[in-house]
Amino acid sequence: MADETALDLLKEYLRKIPGIEGNLGSGILDDGRWWVKFAINIQHELAWRVVQELGHVLNYLSSNDRLPTIFRPVSPPPYLNGGPREYLSWVIESKSKEFEPATCVELKPCVRSV
Repeated sequence: MADETALDLLKEYLRKIPGIEGNLGSGILDDGRWWVKFAINIQHELAWRVVQELGHVLNYLSSNDRLPTIFRPVSPPPYLNGGPREYLSWVIESKSKEFEPATCVELKPCVRSV
């Protein structure tokens, strides 16, 4: 089961990925599953490559043995707030309490020259 230290390790890794900026939020749900939320500067030249890489690794690394994670966009209602530059965020969620955040770091998404 994940703890805050394990989430800190994942957040530290995510901060090294090009285009990921600002504060990273995280939490552990009552049932032991965890999440990390962050922003990607959509004007960064590698932004959509980062989205593509994270989407591949976290959602579809292997068609036979998928990770118990979901990588997806999240947003408050755009008609009440503003556009994606200010309000589009991304979240990585675990679907299993046994899946540790450190495993995401071991996979090393987006570190090489994306």
